[in-house]
Amino acid sequence: MTQSIVQVDESSSAISKSEPSLLPMNSNTSTLPFPQFPVRHNHFSVVIKGNKTHIIVMSYEDHFQVIATQIGTMGTILHARKEGVSINPTFNVSVIFGKRDEPMLAACARQLIEKISLSGSSKPLVLSLGLKDHSKETLKGIISAVMDNGLW
Repeated sequence: MTQSIVQVDESSSAISKSEPSLLPMNSNTSTLPFPQFPVRHNHFSVVIKGNKTHIIVMSYEDHFQVIATQIGTMGTILHARKEGVSINPTFNVSVIFGKRDEPMLAACARQLIEKISLSGSSKPLVLSLGLKDHSKETLKGIISAVMDNGLW
């Protein structure tokens, strides 16, 4: 798995039309002509298997939301939550919109909610995956990057 951090250019509020992109957001600095995003978040980019991957991790009062895109759109949206408070909890993952026939996407959501739960949070997760590549290596790279930059 090849993964490297790519710096996000915060000095420009223009969006390149040649490459799909997300607005650069940073809770520490904003040169954009509108107020900072009101939800606590991390925005970063990594290169996974040669594909630039934009990731935004957001912490709402009642949910976490993670957007990971290589295609500039939201892609498949999944909801994952922990059920029960016992020693052996169960986890439920459902597809809200998008590809229902991609078990690796559901496995990615399940891995993330399990890791978030182990870190002490009980909030559910809304996960958006807009990927060119749905391979195991790509999804492991996304899980690793999200957990390294999480807000839980």
